[in-house]
Amino acid sequence: MEPLLKARGLVKRYGKVTALDQCDFDLYPGEVLAVIGDNGAGKSSLIKALSGAVRPDEGEITLDGQPMHFNSPLEARKAGIETVYQNLALSPALSICDNMFLGREIRRPGPLGQYFRMLDRPQMRKMAREKLTELGLMTIQNIDQPVETLSGGQRQGVAVARAAAFGSRVVIMDEPTAALGVKESRRVLELILDVKRRGLPIVLISHNMPHVFEVADRIHIHRLGARLAVVDPKEISMSDAVAMMTGAMQPPTAAAA
Repeated sequence: MEPLLKARGLVKRYGKVTALDQCDFDLYPGEVLAVIGDNGAGKSSLIKALSGAVRPDEGEITLDGQPMHFNSPLEARKAGIETVYQNLALSPALSICDNMFLGREIRRPGPLGQYFRMLDRPQMRKMAREKLTELGLMTIQNIDQPVETLSGGQRQGVAVARAAAFGSRVVIMDEPTAALGVKESRRVLELILDVKRRGLPIVLISHNMPHVFEVADRIHIHRLGARLAVVDPKEISMSDAVAMMTGAMQPPTAAAA
């Protein structure tokens, strides 16, 4: 089976610092791929390259076998790659519905939308409600309430629902449970599995090893700007994964990239 999203030989330099050093990456259809690595290993640069936030200096990214050259996150989104950032990138004062459609509002049909740029709010509300219900976010009663009135878990839910609604090919989640309590973290892990069941592959960046081992099908271990290994969480222990990540242990030859 061919990877859906693939990168080969990615290089990204910031002055004298090499953030990505001939980095490879493979995401297969329908899987949850966890990306783990120590601070400064280059995980963020890899995700930014895949999501269009930075342009690599060298290397190639392909989606469904087609070479991709993203100049911005907007271009990656148009290609079907949605990212849920650690800071959620939500506008607290806007409603849930407005946040779901931020930057891709639906206009009313006919002259009102075309010339007067009026929004089709009933259609946006209907779609937002459907997407939240699909992902089991029934605790959100009012689609028009400001995002700032929601709990941390509910905000994360809105961000995930937005990504799942518009991510037609890939969803990338950057530390989705970092700022959440136990109960809300549990809900986000369930959301990840819900999105996977809908057939969307997910890239999960996380420092939380129990979460990674619970939901990931494969684990990409990132070290010193490159992929060190890809391992099966059923075949290695959490402590071994951490040891590889920190350089205390070499990966098994079969798992090495």
